[in-house]
Amino acid sequence: MYYTYILQSKKSGKFYIGSCQNIEVRLDRHNAGATFSTKSGRPWKLVYYESFQNNSDALKREREIKLKKSRKYIEYLIASTD
Repeated sequence: MYYTYILQSKKSGKFYIGSCQNIEVRLDRHNAGATFSTKSGRPWKLVYYESFQNNSDALKREREIKLKKSRKYIEYLIASTD
């Protein structure tokens, strides 16, 4: 399984969108500071994810969400899982 995920910084409230094969390991890496782009926003919490059969679909969805450049859209996605 592959995933597209959205993290939210508990420190700043900012969102980070990514994709991976193992969400738990990836979240641990973000919170450990192993990822340069998210190091300053630690700690992070997982607020949304979608699963896919292959990596290319997960990457495609990641790009689709990022291209919207919309906090409102991200908040809509998160709210749709409640």
